Amino acid sequence: MTASELLPMLRPHDGAIQRRHEGFFKRLPLICAVVGALLAPIVLFVDFHSAKNVNTNDNVKNVSINNINNFTPLRVEGLSDAVTSAYELNPDGTPNLLKECKELYFTQMLDHFIANSPTYEERYFVCDKYSRKDGVIFFYVGNEADVELYLNNTGLMWENAEEFGAMLVFAEHRYFGKSVPFGSEVRQHMQYLSTEQALADYAVLIEAIKEEYKLDVPVVGFGGSYGGMLGSWFRMKYPHILDGVIAASAPILSYIGDEKAVDMESFARITTFDASPEAGSSEQCVPNVRRSWQVIRELGKTDDGRKDIATAFSLCDTEKLDSEEDVESLIQWIKSAFDYLAMGNYPYPSPYIMNGKSVLPPYPVRVACDHLKFTYAESDHMGLLEALRDGVGVYYNSTFDAKCFQTSPPSNESAADSNFWDYIYCSESYQPTSLDGEKDMFWPVPWNLTADAENCKKEWNITLRPHWAVTQYGGRKALKAASNIVLSNGDYDPWSGTGVLEDFSDSVVYVPVEGGAHHLDLFFSNDMDPPAVKEARATELKHIKKWVREYYDQIKKRET
Repeated sequence: MTASELLPMLRPHDGAIQRRHEGFFKRLPLICAVVGALLAPIVLFVDFHSAKNVNTNDNVKNVSINNINNFTPLRVEGLSDAVTSAYELNPDGTPNLLKECKELYFTQMLDHFIANSPTYEERYFVCDKYSRKDGVIFFYVGNEADVELYLNNTGLMWENAEEFGAMLVFAEHRYFGKSVPFGSEVRQHMQYLSTEQALADYAVLIEAIKEEYKLDVPVVGFGGSYGGMLGSWFRMKYPHILDGVIAASAPILSYIGDEKAVDMESFARITTFDASPEAGSSEQCVPNVRRSWQVIRELGKTDDGRKDIATAFSLCDTEKLDSEEDVESLIQWIKSAFDYLAMGNYPYPSPYIMNGKSVLPPYPVRVACDHLKFTYAESDHMGLLEALRDGVGVYYNSTFDAKCFQTSPPSNESAADSNFWDYIYCSESYQPTSLDGEKDMFWPVPWNLTADAENCKKEWNITLRPHWAVTQYGGRKALKAASNIVLSNGDYDPWSGTGVLEDFSDSVVYVPVEGGAHHLDLFFSNDMDPPAVKEARATELKHIKKWVREYYDQIKKRET
């Protein structure tokens, strides 16, 4: 999310993942348009050697700055023998799946809706080890990141490819990854970036693949988060091309103008739930986090107070914290860590939220909250802030090699690294959020449409269209009229509050994932999966089998 409404995705260490994925995530509910714009990538030294701040995860206990070089990074654990024996493993324990696929490019029209359009090259991957003529195409509906991220993590497709005789296709979303037109001048040509054009890309690509490989097979879509929304809209707009879709953690009901009001505060409320005892976190975590904002803001009013904050958070450059505005930026950054940890609150070590650059521990919110499990005296400001520093360090120092906060932005970004999800947000996918400071552990921030619109105008020179998503795709009414869409949501996922949480029909169904974070059900099966995610995958496979059977039944009818 960006500075205008929420907050840009931060680059934890070397700047490698600031604009990561689910760019959809880039608009995390952090509101505060002004202060977010000031926020720069920051890294954190985590003082794990303090007895009161010992991490609950065995693999990250007692790590101090003195023995940091001897630390063994976390690895993914718990994958099935079938997976670990079938694929070469990366150093972090994840399967090396790129070796199983062909990287290809397809010439697409930049504007599918005019006769004479310039073109661009869309990247996609074909993985056809198990493909059969009587099989199926499993199609990943690429979202706002390099498509390799989804190729490496969508285990639901890989684990079931052989049974279904599936060709796996991972399509990259225009303007992301290596599918960026116009090179360094891309920001002067943003008019071609839209969900409508992206869906047309996917429709044209599927038809071309079927023709090239001479396949008359059903196509089943998979997508998570923004990709889940795209997949749902793809099925609704092109039902003759996409036979069904598994849409995981899709906040498809986050748009104003629908039949029901948007639950704008749900993201912050669910993030707070993850930090509560009900979700396995320490009892004092939420009270300590809530209290910290007042402490930081009070200290931030004076030069000496800001020096204390800089000391507590081990800032590399204390001069960067020289105003109350800078303090607000730091507060936004702290909040962002809890948001991302909540989305990545998986039951096993996972690199997904970190874009594969490092691995978060199992249930990272619990690990962060373990640093905040003590009660601090009213006068012990430094103790509280140091504990908070160590808590957010679970996210920002997941590699355990940072010694201080680096508040200077990276200087080597190209134009193609820009926050293009923000453009989509402003042009057609406006998802308002708010905080109330009571049901969440943050502070009151009401929805401010005027501020959001002003930022979109300033950043992109476009007029915010708050109702366009519902006008274009129909919201609840369109979903009720659709078919063959499975929408899953986990109660640990902050985005679930604006997702589908009920069945709309026999074939547009809700699959609950109790104990599940952001599209956990799309990942590889793991020994540490909660029972609900196993049940969710079984339900999803049942629907896929039904869609495939219906497709081939139609072929038989045509032939008789």
